Amino acid sequence: MTLRINGFSGMDIDSMVKELMTAKRAPLDKLNQQKTYLSWQRDSYREMNSKVFGFKTKLTDIFAKSNSMTSQTAAVSGDTEAIKADASSSAITTPMQVIVTQVATKTTIAATKSMTTAAGTAKLTTNLKSLTDYPTTAEGSAAETFKLKINGTDIQFSSTDTLSDVISRINNSSANVTASFDEVSGKFSISSKTFGDSGKVDIEESSSTPSGAKLLNLLKLGAADESKTTIGNGAEIKVTSGSDSKTFTSDNSNNIVVNGIAITVQKVTADLSKPSTITTTIDPTKAVDTIKSFIDTYNDLLNTMNTKVDEEKYRDYPPLTDEQKSAMKETDITAWEAKAKSGLLKNDDILKDTISAMRSVINNSLGQLSAMGITTGQYYEGGKLYLDEDKLKQALQSNPQQLSDIFQGSDGIVNKLSTTMTSTLQKFSDRAGTNRFSGDLSAAFKDESVMGKQMKEYTSRISDLIKRLDDQEDRYYKQFSAMETAMNQLQSQSSSLFGTTQ
Repeated sequence: MTLRINGFSGMDIDSMVKELMTAKRAPLDKLNQQKTYLSWQRDSYREMNSKVFGFKTKLTDIFAKSNSMTSQTAAVSGDTEAIKADASSSAITTPMQVIVTQVATKTTIAATKSMTTAAGTAKLTTNLKSLTDYPTTAEGSAAETFKLKINGTDIQFSSTDTLSDVISRINNSSANVTASFDEVSGKFSISSKTFGDSGKVDIEESSSTPSGAKLLNLLKLGAADESKTTIGNGAEIKVTSGSDSKTFTSDNSNNIVVNGIAITVQKVTADLSKPSTITTTIDPTKAVDTIKSFIDTYNDLLNTMNTKVDEEKYRDYPPLTDEQKSAMKETDITAWEAKAKSGLLKNDDILKDTISAMRSVINNSLGQLSAMGITTGQYYEGGKLYLDEDKLKQALQSNPQQLSDIFQGSDGIVNKLSTTMTSTLQKFSDRAGTNRFSGDLSAAFKDESVMGKQMKEYTSRISDLIKRLDDQEDRYYKQFSAMETAMNQLQSQSSSLFGTTQ
């Protein structure tokens, strides 16, 4: 910062320079105001991006799920521990008896002997070198490295690793297995993450340590340790409907779908004479709650967009400059900026296109929706949806599948709205630089967007103008200093002249 001191001519140079620079700084104030307004607009786009992203997330995570709009409920009686059942909208109402003959398992290699230390059974915090089976010749020597290849994935370990470290390293690898250790029995095991016989646990060791120690031997999984290998298998159930019976299998999970009912196998049926019985009943409560949530979410987004598009814009309230703020009270600043920020997205083309697309999706299915109690309000309500719950429940009682068809079909409302939201998020990203994959209100903007480039241009222009204004201010000071010096010289000469004539 340049320190300037007024001369002794009686001239207030600072005030004069400030007055001259006030007019010169008007273009700079204008640029700063334009940049601030653009920043506010970007923030407003980011807020809308968050709202749209939230709606799209609900569309895919909630409203698109087949069970979210089903009006049927599956109940299990008899052996209630063997299975769980969840009815979809296409589930039939015919009762089924289910006998579980086999539960899906995973291929596992398990130790039959316990790992021990001098203090007793090993723990998760025990390091490999402390195990009883570690060669005594290695005591006090440097750490040794072990190498395992599990399902083709190479993993390295150190003799200083704890059992917890070993488990973590295996589980975090790409070997598609899960290692575990039972501190009660002291036994180690490794299982495939995949159910059935397709899940593999192929282990090879290529360790070459000075002490001769082998990791598989330490874990009691070596060839001489009598470890037990169990090959995984799929689930198998026998389903009886009326007088017909059929066996269903699943090679890689405990989930089997029969007649629109998702059956989860939990344990083998204990008594074959007491199977699990599945019955379905129509219960529209869940579907009605889902539609209520959809309408609330849809209306909230639509109302927000309509409000932004129609919001009053006060052109006589530009962003305040720092100098203007310094002369105002905090309450006055807040009131001013409330008006200045009003109408940032008034008549915005992206929002208007999105509103139009959303309303079009609903209007194209309005005939079917109206028959189910879903209608739109008055024209001045901007497409707001209303729900007649009783009418919806009656419609679901007569045709449980229709709601799912309208909303969740391949050409249904959810898919169409999701496509619209994806397009809107992309437009926000292109224009304002928002993140179309996140609704985070603190996410950074992309510089390569249209507004990002405009912000860069404003920053560059402001920087150049500040430099020119600083140069101009320096010239003014130099001019006034020169003038003051001349005046002082003139005054000195005059004093000398008059002093001589006296």
